[in-house]
Amino acid sequence: MKKLAILLFLFSLQACGPKKSNSEENHNSELTLKKAFKDDFTIGTAMNVHQIYKRDASTDSVIQKHFNSIVAENCMKSMNIHPEIDRFFWDDSDAFVQYGIDHHMEIIGHNLAWHSQTPSWLFIDENGNDVDREEMLKRLHDHIVSIMTRYKGKIKGYDVVNEAINDDGSMRESKFYQIIGPDWVEQAFKFAAEADPSAELYYNDYNMSNQIKSKAVYKMVQQMQEKGIKVDGIGMQGHLNVGSPSLKDFEKSIIMFSELGKVMVTELDVTVLPWPDQNASAEVSLRAEYQEEMNPYPSGMSDSMSQALNNRYIDIFDLLLKHKAKVSRVTLWGVNDNQTWRNNWPIEGRRDYPLLFNRDNTPKPAVDSIMINAVKI
Repeated sequence: MKKLAILLFLFSLQACGPKKSNSEENHNSELTLKKAFKDDFTIGTAMNVHQIYKRDASTDSVIQKHFNSIVAENCMKSMNIHPEIDRFFWDDSDAFVQYGIDHHMEIIGHNLAWHSQTPSWLFIDENGNDVDREEMLKRLHDHIVSIMTRYKGKIKGYDVVNEAINDDGSMRESKFYQIIGPDWVEQAFKFAAEADPSAELYYNDYNMSNQIKSKAVYKMVQQMQEKGIKVDGIGMQGHLNVGSPSLKDFEKSIIMFSELGKVMVTELDVTVLPWPDQNASAEVSLRAEYQEEMNPYPSGMSDSMSQALNNRYIDIFDLLLKHKAKVSRVTLWGVNDNQTWRNNWPIEGRRDYPLLFNRDNTPKPAVDSIMINAVKI
């Protein structure tokens, strides 16, 4: 309370100083997320193509006002940027990068190699059979080098490999793994370091509060670094629930990963919806009842759930501020609740509320609390 009183007193002294223009006064006095965390870590958002092309002025205003880091939500994934073996589609990724340059933002590339959202040609030959290791390495190399060469000096860092480890700590047996072998992750990072030595290179994955998985990720990255392979940091995807996982487990992983380099909390959102029961009955009346159960807030959150969500976000950012010396970036996976992937996964048409800004781009109450807590510390 004392710190807050001091802060308010300092603001009052500033108000008594030399008179400034209205624009200067608004600029200096309005607290935003990027101002609140300017001495702690960059604060980012994922951008979809509508936002890249500024199709909604209200959303664009939130992005420019609150964030100083951006990541491509989908336009740089292989199925979108490299739809055919001999053709890249650059329009959306070029516009994304230019947006970041125009607004002096940290630009993050996502992602260079992932088992999902891949084009149909990537793993097969003209007869539909799997390519051999040599051809797969060539395709992976050409994909990574083409993208990173085009944006050399413009993109700060890349999620080079995404989600290569299972929850039980084993390597995911993706097509990359099946064709190239367990060293495919190493090869991807080697290709990335070759393409742009100045870019930061990250490994990115989800469920990083799972200690079995996080230890396996730690071991994989540590072994690559011991071989001289460049890996600058680890992205901990923050797809969390309002009541789980334990932030203590999340904290353990932050501390552990910081021994290897930068730690980033990526893809942060907090769902308030229940996870579906895979054994739910197919009987029609039960299905209708079940659908209602799975979509409990079609017209807005209850007061109690809204408070729980706000508290959860405050706790998350309090933890990140506690470890601000270890965390270099925090990225929300979207701007507002209207365009979040959570509305449609794993059940189409649900209405979720996982981000810091409402569907109309107004901030949730947690935003003020988060910013004030950041300034107080």
